[in-house]
Amino acid sequence: MEILGTTLRICVDDLESAIVFYERVTGSQALRFDRGGVSVAAVGAFLLMSGPEEEIEVLRKVAATVAVKDVDEANVTLTAAGAHVIAGPVATPAGRNLIALHPDGSVFEYVDRKPAY
Repeated sequence: MEILGTTLRICVDDLESAIVFYERVTGSQALRFDRGGVSVAAVGAFLLMSGPEEEIEVLRKVAATVAVKDVDEANVTLTAAGAHVIAGPVATPAGRNLIALHPDGSVFEYVDRKPAY
């Protein structure tokens, strides 16, 4: 599995003010989208999320987002190594993703930039 990078996940109360800060810090424009009841902004290496507490509570359990070349390959590699895929692979606005529970109890999101089939 080829890992291309990671994104830091940050849950915020005020998405708009957080976007202003992270755009200034990174020099990048926010890419905004909604996922379920959560508003999301990708700014550089940061993924800002804001929404109802019951949704955010679940998102806080995911340590980081790991960009990979291919989510299907990641699925095979993770499963063979002992991880448990708890969600996905599914299509997202930015590509496909899956959520995996590692044997040590860590939870990570794996994403690629491939369009949904």
